[in-house]
Amino acid sequence: MKIIGFQTDIVWEDRSANFARIEVMAGEAGPIAPGSLLVFPELSTSGFTMNVDAVAEPEDGESFRFFSNLAKQQGCYVIAGIAGRGDEPGSGANESVCFFPDGSEIGRYRKMNPFPLAGEEKHYPAGRAPVVFQIGDWAVAPLICFDLRFPEPFRKAAAMGAELFVVIANWPVVREDHWLTLLRARAIENQAYVVGVNRCGSDPSLNYPGSSLIVGPKGETLAHAGAEPVLVRAELDRASLLDWRRDFPALSSARLSG
Repeated sequence: MKIIGFQTDIVWEDRSANFARIEVMAGEAGPIAPGSLLVFPELSTSGFTMNVDAVAEPEDGESFRFFSNLAKQQGCYVIAGIAGRGDEPGSGANESVCFFPDGSEIGRYRKMNPFPLAGEEKHYPAGRAPVVFQIGDWAVAPLICFDLRFPEPFRKAAAMGAELFVVIANWPVVREDHWLTLLRARAIENQAYVVGVNRCGSDPSLNYPGSSLIVGPKGETLAHAGAEPVLVRAELDRASLLDWRRDFPALSSARLSG
């Protein structure tokens, strides 16, 4: 599977401006192989804002339609962070939404671990469980930003068969080393590919390093972005992952439970 992570500099609470930036990056990407997986950061059309009233969208809102159309135009799978509406009035949902190449929705995951320093749980209540989607031959588990600090949702997803973890984020520069270390750790301990797509630039409160990273199941770095808006690319080999799990059966020795 070919992966292309869109490391964007997100415009604060400006959906249309973020659509335009993504379109420019897609146009500059050159030919994209049909069936590739395109990945966009957490809250990729709003930024990490707690202003839910301004940015939360219905399930078929503007961001949903934008990424659905992008999937159709490119003939690719898409995973993107969208600010949805929560279950209670006035609440939001920090979601990772996944699309088939025909633009239809595969499914969506709601962030299980809101970021406490931002009081995120007051605005985007926590999701309940990990999910695993089938993308071609691959079992894929999406996770979001602060989830990365907790091995439990990764282990639960591994028990559900996950082979590829896609972590989308607005992870700040002051903890960049944690981001890189934890992505590699989650790949090693789960004998899985991990794709971490972070934003770059700044918002009214924080600066972001970019530093998107694609890691192989032995912890090897396959691609590492710098600090600017850029596409980060890698080709993943499922056969080599299955060989590694067979030849070094650490994951099968773990006491995993779904």
